[in-house]
Amino acid sequence: MNGYGKYAKPYLSAFIIGPCLMILEVLGEIMLPKLMSLIVNYGVAGRDFGYILRTGLVMAGVAFLMALSGIGGAYFSAKASICFTSDLRRELFAKVQQFSFQNIDDFSTGSLVTRLTNDIQQVQMVMMMVLRLALRAPGMLIGALIMAFIMNYRLAMIILVVIPVLGCVIAAILTTAYPRFGVMQTKLDQLNSGIQEALVNVRVIKSFVREDFEKERFRMANEDLQNNSLRALRIVILTMPVMMLAMNVTTLAVVWYGGNLIIGGRMQVGDLTAFTTYIVQILMSLMMLSMVFLQSSRAMASVKRINEVMRTEIQLTDRESGQRDKRVTLGKVEFRKVSFRYGQKEGDEVLTDISFVAEPGQVVGIIGATGSGKTSLVQLIPRLYDVTAGTVLVDDVDVREYSLKNLRDGVGMVLQKNVLFSGTIEENLRWGKEAAKEQELLSFAKAAQADGFVRALPEGYETDLGQGGVNVSGGQKQRLCIARALLKQPKILILDDSTSAVDTATEAKIRECFRTTLKETTKIIIAQRIGSVEEADMILVLDEGRIIGRGRHEELLASCEAYQEIYYSQRDREREVGA
Repeated sequence: MNGYGKYAKPYLSAFIIGPCLMILEVLGEIMLPKLMSLIVNYGVAGRDFGYILRTGLVMAGVAFLMALSGIGGAYFSAKASICFTSDLRRELFAKVQQFSFQNIDDFSTGSLVTRLTNDIQQVQMVMMMVLRLALRAPGMLIGALIMAFIMNYRLAMIILVVIPVLGCVIAAILTTAYPRFGVMQTKLDQLNSGIQEALVNVRVIKSFVREDFEKERFRMANEDLQNNSLRALRIVILTMPVMMLAMNVTTLAVVWYGGNLIIGGRMQVGDLTAFTTYIVQILMSLMMLSMVFLQSSRAMASVKRINEVMRTEIQLTDRESGQRDKRVTLGKVEFRKVSFRYGQKEGDEVLTDISFVAEPGQVVGIIGATGSGKTSLVQLIPRLYDVTAGTVLVDDVDVREYSLKNLRDGVGMVLQKNVLFSGTIEENLRWGKEAAKEQELLSFAKAAQADGFVRALPEGYETDLGQGGVNVSGGQKQRLCIARALLKQPKILILDDSTSAVDTATEAKIRECFRTTLKETTKIIIAQRIGSVEEADMILVLDEGRIIGRGRHEELLASCEAYQEIYYSQRDREREVGA
């Protein structure tokens, strides 16, 4: 838990007060059996009602103080553990937000969700348990042992035989439990990943009638988690019977030996009653300690998983550079002999020797077959990934010299997969510019051809979108995402096949907006339809990660065989549809 002290520091008073109140409760528990033995030995035996009443009132007062201490201790322990893990969860989430795409690829989304929820919850539970029992259980153990030896040291020797045996058993249980809890949390990761994937893609599952397949896949993952959970929890289940057996055997031995002492006149009845209570307290404190250690072993497996995230080196960070305060002002984009691959293995390049220049205000189209590297290319501009070789420059500055914030503030992206968030349409649009005036927001919504359908909705811009924008069509979602990017008014606008779900007339109106409203913005458009980019100042034709053609539409029709093939096949298809 090294490095976790900063989360405890703001709540240090709660971390101290809680255990201290638990110690007061322990002192009361230690006192009560002795007071009871005095009542039996002197009040009952001497038929002294006044003595019984006075001692009984003392016991009632002690019990009342114990109740107050227990409530206070539980409250401060809960406050300390909940606030501690809340801050830890916040920082863990902040760390995940700093992750590059490469970092996220290294962890599954389901695994990150489990670490942010279940693993943090395990830490919270064990911390609360430790705060309530870390001083209480040892305090009760030591206090009860002292009282037992004071009352009858020969009888107390029985405990000294039992404690080492129980210690060995508990150590063996903990050693076995720790790795099993780690495996259990990994299986929970896999289950969460499967659930998330199934829920996000539920429409695809239903359209392909794959519900039975997904149910079977879930059943297998669920049973895997079940079996590994049972394997881990069998250790927990074993702990209680072992402790109860030790408690009962010890109590039986104490009663048998103590009874003989009473018969021989060497011990009073009240003392044996109190002594038996102390034996139970000693064994109960050992049981509590064993549960703390057992839960701690599970929590440590969770802490290890949390630390894996916390200690992950961020793949993309701001460099120490004199250009860190520079902002994108012109929108010039240049690639110089850029190569890129996702993995570490050489020969797996997605892009190879890419070079081109997009001047400020130009429209650059990118055409190519699926898998030719179009999306990978544009993701290098806002530095979602770093190049493997070569340089990407914006305004003649290496993108790695900018701060990530300033670079990405100057770049607007409409991704291939359109993403909207829970909330109103207006709230989603304001992701582009949170402080945008209403007229500004409406203007760019009109430019993206979204205003018309939004106003037709019963609640207009206040319409609440479901998670991921499930209550709008694919074309409407694309137009909202374009409006959001336009509202940002970036110097570089990247559209990754972002008009594929709109009709050609609507797309033409959106392109007209690019020529007028964003005249000075550099537009980089990935498209499947040549009609989407034929008016571009420059078109790049990609094939297997290389540029095999560049120029205007007319030039490529005359010189690039791959471009000709795409153009004529699309024209013939349009004619067939028209016929």
